Amino acid sequence: MSRTVRRPAPVVTVDGPSGVGKGTLARLLAQRLGFHLLDSGALYRLVGFCARRAGVAFDDPAALAGIARELDVEFVAGDSDPPLRARVAGTDVSDDIRTEAAGRDASLVAAVPAVREALLARQRDFRVPPGLVADGRDMGTVVFPDAEVKLFLTASAEERAHRRYKQLIAKGIDATLTRLSAEIAERDRRDSERAVAPLRPAEDAVVVDTSSLSIDDVLARALQVAAARGVCPRP
Repeated sequence: MSRTVRRPAPVVTVDGPSGVGKGTLARLLAQRLGFHLLDSGALYRLVGFCARRAGVAFDDPAALAGIARELDVEFVAGDSDPPLRARVAGTDVSDDIRTEAAGRDASLVAAVPAVREALLARQRDFRVPPGLVADGRDMGTVVFPDAEVKLFLTASAEERAHRRYKQLIAKGIDATLTRLSAEIAERDRRDSERAVAPLRPAEDAVVVDTSSLSIDDVLARALQVAAARGVCPRP
């Protein structure tokens, strides 16, 4: 008697540095494909946020890993900004974890191996039918190395700083291009040089430079790749 082997739900990974449009693309792909969405960066932002709120030192790996393991977090999709809201112990902290300071804290805790290990299983638990779009920095290399589709977005540092500048100004937050460019460069260096899961494309990833592309162009390219890998019908 033959046994039916169930294949895991398909996964599309969207990796890359900050400011390349990963979050927007991942959200649009999830909507178009009818898949679930994982914003892995939000998990690291939440660890950093909760650590700072609790007064935990960022050079205490054991304490940071404990926070990662015990996160009482819930993601709720909606039409607001950001479209995926984050709640910790029932309290919406979405705006708190989207500040520049929270981004810097996320990069710091993401470099801690014990934190990455603590969050690994939690991220993989998002892989349920009908499928998952996973947005992050090591989705295609570490978390879902067997993903059917792996995308890696890039853009020039200048373009990324300009995009972030416009986002902050639109929200009434004071910012300067010089400071943002310096912060992006430092975060890129830290993410690419960390010992565990450094930022880099997977060997089988499709690299897309979004510097001069509209989000519609990027989405069209992503759907072409997904169709070629059998994840969705050809557009």
